[in-house]
Amino acid sequence: MASEHGPQSAGEYIGHHLTNLRVGEGFWTFNLDTIIMGWITGIIAIGAFYLIARKATTGVPGRVQGFIELIVEFVDETVKGVFPGDRKFLAPLALTIFVWVFMMNLMDLLPIDWVAKVTETGGLHNWKPVPTTDLNTTFAMSLTIFLLTIFFSLKAKGAGGFVHELFTAPFGGHPVLWIPNLVLNIIEYLAKPVSLAMRLFGNMYAGELIFMLLGLLGTIAATNSAGGLMAGAAAGVLYWGWAVFHILIILLQAFIFMVLSCVYIAMAHEHH
Repeated sequence: MASEHGPQSAGEYIGHHLTNLRVGEGFWTFNLDTIIMGWITGIIAIGAFYLIARKATTGVPGRVQGFIELIVEFVDETVKGVFPGDRKFLAPLALTIFVWVFMMNLMDLLPIDWVAKVTETGGLHNWKPVPTTDLNTTFAMSLTIFLLTIFFSLKAKGAGGFVHELFTAPFGGHPVLWIPNLVLNIIEYLAKPVSLAMRLFGNMYAGELIFMLLGLLGTIAATNSAGGLMAGAAAGVLYWGWAVFHILIILLQAFIFMVLSCVYIAMAHEHH
């Protein structure tokens, strides 16, 4: 890929593809590509489920309806194993998280150079197609789970019970232990959204970077030398092998984010 001043180096190439389309300054900077791709993947997922639900029948389901029912049942059984209580809120939330995170992760399989050519045609010189490689996305979702955790803790225990637990768990209610208990509970509460966000971001960011490095290795074939052709062939095999393996990572990360979100919310209902 060439810049306005000549061919790009490997560092410039990677830096270009890892730069978001931004508007605003400072704290009020918005990554438009992240926001737009998040909305697009969400609308696609909701639209697909809506269209399939409209055509659903009570008889023998077709392949697509059967596949959707399998996903719904799988998510519901997973939530049931984590939280055996009323799942009217938690099961739909888990399904939404799983499908939406999977759809956002799936954008990592789009060839980034193809995406760049399409967006640059429209005058957009920076465009990251994978929302989950943006910390803003993963932290926004994890902080939402954090707020839900606080909400359900207050709902299940009351304000008094919640505060009492902060000062008395896990070491006991002796006044000497109030401060250690509070510090430990604050660390535990803050560690959950941070680890949840960083795990998804780190795995998806690393996967995207590996695709770029393999793509750069493939450009060596342009030298038309014997070594260059061998490197290009190896890069092609590795690229497609990584793409197949990355499908498992995409699915697994969506599942992990869903399960941990449910676990944290289920833990909020527990009394110590």
